Amino acid sequence: LVRADTCAARGGLPARPPAAAMELSTYKANARAYKAQVAARAAGVALAVVEVEVPAGGPEEAADEASPANKLPALKTAEGKVITVSNDAARHVCAQAPGCALYDAADAEGAAAIDEWCEFFAAKLDAPLRAWKLALRGRGECSEDDAKAAEEAFDAHLATLETRLAARTFLAADGDEFTLADVVGYCTLMELFALVYDKARQGKYGAVTRWFKTTRAHPDVKAVCGEGRLAKKAAKVGGAAKAPGGGGGGGAKPNKPKKDPKPAQKKKQPKKEGNQDGLTVTKEEDFGEWFSELVTKAEFLDYGPTGLRVSGCYILRPWAYEIWEAIRDFLDAEFKKRDVKNAYFPIFVTEKALNAEEDHVEGFAAEVAWVTRSGKSELDQPLAVRPTSETIMYPCYANWVRSHRDLPLKLNQWNNVVRWEFKHPTPFIRSREFLWQEGHTAYATEAEADVEALAYLELYRRTYEELCAVPVIKGVKSEKEKFAGAKYTTTVEGYIPFVGRGIQGATSHCLGQNFSKMFGIEFEDEKTKEKCYAWQNSFGLTTRTIGVMLMMHSDNKGAVLPPRVAPTQVVVIPIPFKDHQREQLVAKADEIAAQLKAAGVRVTVDARDNYTPGWKYNFYELKGVPLRLELGPKDMDKESVMTVRRDTGAKVPIAWKDLSGVPAMLETMQQEMLDSARRMMEASKVVVTKWEDFVPALDQKKFCMTPWCEDPESEEEVKVRSAAESDGGAAKTLCIPYDQPPMPEGTKCFITGKPAKRWVLWGRSY
Repeated sequence: LVRADTCAARGGLPARPPAAAMELSTYKANARAYKAQVAARAAGVALAVVEVEVPAGGPEEAADEASPANKLPALKTAEGKVITVSNDAARHVCAQAPGCALYDAADAEGAAAIDEWCEFFAAKLDAPLRAWKLALRGRGECSEDDAKAAEEAFDAHLATLETRLAARTFLAADGDEFTLADVVGYCTLMELFALVYDKARQGKYGAVTRWFKTTRAHPDVKAVCGEGRLAKKAAKVGGAAKAPGGGGGGGAKPNKPKKDPKPAQKKKQPKKEGNQDGLTVTKEEDFGEWFSELVTKAEFLDYGPTGLRVSGCYILRPWAYEIWEAIRDFLDAEFKKRDVKNAYFPIFVTEKALNAEEDHVEGFAAEVAWVTRSGKSELDQPLAVRPTSETIMYPCYANWVRSHRDLPLKLNQWNNVVRWEFKHPTPFIRSREFLWQEGHTAYATEAEADVEALAYLELYRRTYEELCAVPVIKGVKSEKEKFAGAKYTTTVEGYIPFVGRGIQGATSHCLGQNFSKMFGIEFEDEKTKEKCYAWQNSFGLTTRTIGVMLMMHSDNKGAVLPPRVAPTQVVVIPIPFKDHQREQLVAKADEIAAQLKAAGVRVTVDARDNYTPGWKYNFYELKGVPLRLELGPKDMDKESVMTVRRDTGAKVPIAWKDLSGVPAMLETMQQEMLDSARRMMEASKVVVTKWEDFVPALDQKKFCMTPWCEDPESEEEVKVRSAAESDGGAAKTLCIPYDQPPMPEGTKCFITGKPAKRWVLWGRSY
């Protein structure tokens, strides 16, 4: 970035670089000009910046004779055109670098989303609040009524941003990519934030504060805006200065000059104890940021090196993968008890095969990733990366099934799939690539298919409740929410009380004969000798289980893992006192670990001498190890260890001779974690029989059991009305529970007033 008017004038600086193709005229510290400057830096485009001297009246009154258009900032293009609308100037700069990551006009959908937010800032937070902002700076007049209206509008627009950013890092695209929308937003807000974004607002609009600080720290933003009056004021967000003249009333006076402060005395910093790499955000403050910190700092996953990341794709670290292995091993053994065989099918599917089942492909169309090139050559036909494997496997089933003797055919594969989600990716919960198992079975009769669909659903319930200690509700999806192309879809639904959102845990689909007719999966009936179509099921469970488990159990210290899936169930920590008895303590810790390992406990000893015991305690609490055994000199004297439970923090001494009771202690923890989670879930469920009580219950982070007529149009009505009546988002059906409470005669549907058929669970969901 070239400051053409000052480089040559400053002593000791390099000679003036070659002239840039574009020239930006601006006064110093002009936030509007920063937009084009950041764009130039991000796009790698040469831009000469000419600073115009500001008259005594201030930049707002400067006619700026030196400006090409009598207005600042002004961008003079290579063709001689002058652009004075700052957002347009930034877009033009980006256009000089095709494929610019900030803004690519060739990507019509992405550009439109960015434009929408750029217009939002221009129309809502720039020009309309200008008079109020000038008054706050003591450079203009603003009546009290106008100031109050402006401040109310400011808060209303911040609320809009808070909703948008609640589960996103950035504004546009999928929320995971830094774009021109964020640059425009930051530059628009930086002065207002410096003036009125006090601590109260920072707490109220936590997601906005996080976004502002994240954007401010972006290298291109920091390089352009990192110095000067505006940047120094905006840098106080996170500890913002109080607005001049109070909270934003009219006619604010200029700030009085401050006396030189006394030299600050250095405060003696307290000695840090424990692990300083722990969580910095609580679940209550910002659930999304807390979860993001949890999964990375506790070493469940990694996003990869900056610059090499693919949005929505994550590295599963060993700590997470071992949990997935525990889940996989349990299910794999149970599948084999039901004669399900493992197989593997290709990751690619032809366009023709994918389009064979219209309803099915329509349900996945927006999520399919396509391979269109090999090296520099275009493929003869594009290949889809599997979003699921029905269209890959079922043509093979058609070749393999000829007679009733070939049925049932039960295959499962453990693999990865890609679904190019356009919603905000969330680690483990919603990602573009994930690991799962997908089972695909074929039967001679409908009755067999129905029985088996529920059998696999029960295995999923057991996975969540018996392994992950997460309570779930078994049910069937509504017609609107069922799997594309299925006869019906069964599900286990979880609920995260801390955010008031349901989450689909796993599904088992009865496909009927829809797919067998499409792909020609026929067999000769044993009795009639007629050709019949097979009845089919499909069922799947993903690494989402890990995310649901972490959200449900973990706390502000870190993960809390159920013992049955924890990679390490027990950690033994010897605590020598000034190296007193160190060798004896470590030897005894190893002996205890060997005894527990022989009893089937997954145990480790941490005898490292370069970390303090306090650091180790915090580290293993962050990782979620269920049980800690502390062994110090006094414990040696008493021939005991101190046990510390991760879930409750309870400390209980146990004699060495009673260590055989540790496995039972772990089982008690497992059950109590499930019981605790079930109590939280049940406390979040309410019965609602009339619409007036529905949205208020959602806003209290509840999910609702209601009588419903099962009219598909009413389901859409609930979604639309719940979104319109609350900022919390739309509600949808989670499932129609198999465990149905009694339905009193004459019960009406809570939304239509028609006779109700069944009870249904509604809620906001991931």
